[in-house]
Amino acid sequence: MTEVVASEWETPLKTHLTGFDLVTKPMLNKGLAFSLHERDVFRLNGLLPPHVATIEEQAERRLRVLRAFSTDFERYAFLRDLQDTNETLFYAVLVRHIEELLPLVYTPTVGEGCQHFSEIWRKPRGLFLSYPNKGRIREILADPRYDRVRVIVVSDGERILGLGDQGAGGMGIPIGKLSLYTGCAGIHPDLTLPILLDVGTNNRERLNNPLYIGWRHERIVGAEYDAFVEEFVSAVIERWPNVLLQWEDFAGSNASRLLAKYRDRLCTFNDDIQGTAAIAAGTLLAAVNVTGIKLTEQRIAVLGAGSAGCGISALLLRAMVDAGLSEEEARAAFYLVDRNGLLVDGMEGITPAQTPFVQKREAISDWVLDEPGDIGLLEVVRNAKPTVLIGVSGQAGAFTEQVVRAMAEGVEHPVIFPLSNPTSRSEAVPQQVMEWTNGRALIGTGSPFSPVQWQGKDIPVDQTNNSYIFPGVGLGVLAVNAKRVTDAMFMVAGKVVAAMSPTVKDRNARLLPPVDQLREVSLAVAKAVAIQAQADGVAESCDQATLDQRLKSLVWEPTYRPYELVK
Repeated sequence: MTEVVASEWETPLKTHLTGFDLVTKPMLNKGLAFSLHERDVFRLNGLLPPHVATIEEQAERRLRVLRAFSTDFERYAFLRDLQDTNETLFYAVLVRHIEELLPLVYTPTVGEGCQHFSEIWRKPRGLFLSYPNKGRIREILADPRYDRVRVIVVSDGERILGLGDQGAGGMGIPIGKLSLYTGCAGIHPDLTLPILLDVGTNNRERLNNPLYIGWRHERIVGAEYDAFVEEFVSAVIERWPNVLLQWEDFAGSNASRLLAKYRDRLCTFNDDIQGTAAIAAGTLLAAVNVTGIKLTEQRIAVLGAGSAGCGISALLLRAMVDAGLSEEEARAAFYLVDRNGLLVDGMEGITPAQTPFVQKREAISDWVLDEPGDIGLLEVVRNAKPTVLIGVSGQAGAFTEQVVRAMAEGVEHPVIFPLSNPTSRSEAVPQQVMEWTNGRALIGTGSPFSPVQWQGKDIPVDQTNNSYIFPGVGLGVLAVNAKRVTDAMFMVAGKVVAAMSPTVKDRNARLLPPVDQLREVSLAVAKAVAIQAQADGVAESCDQATLDQRLKSLVWEPTYRPYELVK
């Protein structure tokens, strides 16, 4: 594959398309920004009103329309339509107003977008690889329009955020994620491809909806499912040997298993497991600047012991070992609570990912319990006195007033991260957490929340969102043509975010850089990830100057290029 060079996005683009065929191509359409000369050459006179606009004027026009809608779902649908009409303008608006638009393009609004994806679907974007297409995936991927693809985000729609099985509607997640690869890290849209593995759905509401666009069939499972995924992965490796494949929103029963199965066959990662872990680790490291409690002295309670909870715990455990603890000492600092309570040895159904975090029964033998049996979150907090409480359970309100007040009794500055998405599934509301802890909590949430009010001040709530991590990881991988994605690459990504925390200079500041700095964060993450990939022996070696040039060449600014007609 030809490497993208810095001047490519600035040189004239040559195309044979004219008239209506040109303006209906999202990546080529300029709308009113076509110059008078281009309108003559490309036969656009009459198709467009006479005014010639700048991209800034177009962005302002779109923002006025966007802000006039009454609901965020309407804004989401409008932005999706803009992306499918004029892709350059869509990204120009997104990049210039990332803080305002991030919650609309991705969490939390993307959840509703997935629920109603069938109702608003208008134009093809990405690929729906449905189970009836088995045996034809290589043929579908072979289309020349996908020759330049470097980054794929794939989902099977089974566990969309905290909303469960959305079937084909899950395509909203790969589309949204890849929008952030471009908006936050500058990876050109032509290099990205969203894919939905449509293996059916068990969501009766979707199946009974006459407008549902997916395959109307219960989910394929077991050997048939695995064979379909294998056909997909094998076809991807054959079609794009150097592609980066990101798994997104697969059910817990498949997420860890598929990552383990394929991570040594191609350059791949699971953002729910590894990206979530990296941003949680980075935010916790930033919180250390405030609390003064060393990483080796943290006690961490996690509600939700699925793929995300275990992924977070695994990365934090490794960070604690790197900081000086033995592995046994680090494991003892974790208290994972699942649907059957605290994970303890002898409990049935413990998964391989959960095994390192099972508490020994003798270690909790002196705990004071309300009654014998399963040990709930409140009892864990009262007895273990954790310094950190992380929620990835999808259970709205699971961090009850009793739990939060118990956290505040055990530590001066409790670190509380209700990370479940969308907002409706968050384990706690930040305003209540602040009140229940008398203003002492350090809060990070998975979805955006309004600032909390405390003692007459507006205190911003840090969105502990993967968008701080995965766009930069992707950019770093592409810059050095990494063959694999290692855990160390995610560790360094989290550390970079922590190093950019405002708390480094002011312990009273917010934990994470503002969202409007995501491009700077992504570039810093990309540099660190690229260097780590080389150190891990999974990427091409290059000096710093070459790396900087490669990164620069890959960062696309959403501006219009001049066009030349090819006859």
